[in-house]
Amino acid sequence: MIKAVFFDIDGTLVSFKTHRVPNSTLEAIKILQTKGIKVFVATGRHPSILTVGNNVGEIDFDGFVTLNGQYCFTKTGETIYENSICKEDIVSLLEFMKENKFPCAFVEDKDTYINYIDDVVVNLLKSVNVPLPPIEDIERAKEGKVFQLNPYVPVEFEEEIMKVLPNCEATRWSPTFIDVIPAGGGKHVAIEKIIEYYGYKKDEVMAFGDGGNDKTMLIAAGIGIAMGNANEDVKKIADYVTTSVDDDGVIKALKYFNII
Repeated sequence: MIKAVFFDIDGTLVSFKTHRVPNSTLEAIKILQTKGIKVFVATGRHPSILTVGNNVGEIDFDGFVTLNGQYCFTKTGETIYENSICKEDIVSLLEFMKENKFPCAFVEDKDTYINYIDDVVVNLLKSVNVPLPPIEDIERAKEGKVFQLNPYVPVEFEEEIMKVLPNCEATRWSPTFIDVIPAGGGKHVAIEKIIEYYGYKKDEVMAFGDGGNDKTMLIAAGIGIAMGNANEDVKKIADYVTTSVDDDGVIKALKYFNII
């Protein structure tokens, strides 16, 4: 029996075309909750922009997995789990960036800031309908608690960056952008922490996703669902591939498994 369902936001709950959660998905989530099934968001987004540029605020989530699993909390604000990038890697990256020019956002628990903004940053954030982060002195990262880094770099430059971040790993859902988190981290770790917190079993959990940063989450859940618009590598590891977010994929999968 499914007791909890985790949903990625962009490309899963929210359409890249309309920047909205389809009515069918809103209806499905309400049915889940009337049946006593808890609903969690599991996203790479910062807590401050979960509902920016979309209608995700219409959903009354029971808990939140944010920053690709590095910062998780209940609906009442109780922290379940947090995991920040080590200072050695932050210092190493800052030195590397003195010789290599590329935009990079630094994500802390309260806010996000970036060294500079170019067309790549503008276009990427426009695609998910979120505002540009403020430009600040990134040296402040040495003093703060950074949960995630977002270098805006092409695939061929990713390896060079990761050489100076030996205690981190990267996932990619865009050819121009990577999510960098502590090694061994990810949405799957957060799900495991939440499962432990609430006393669930793996086979009582379902997860929906579409991007590379969702793969470990789909594997960690008892049932991992890939959206029809998901990357091919995500579809390959999923237990089931539903239709796209724009074709009522969420409600169709929940009905397929007789959850609703």
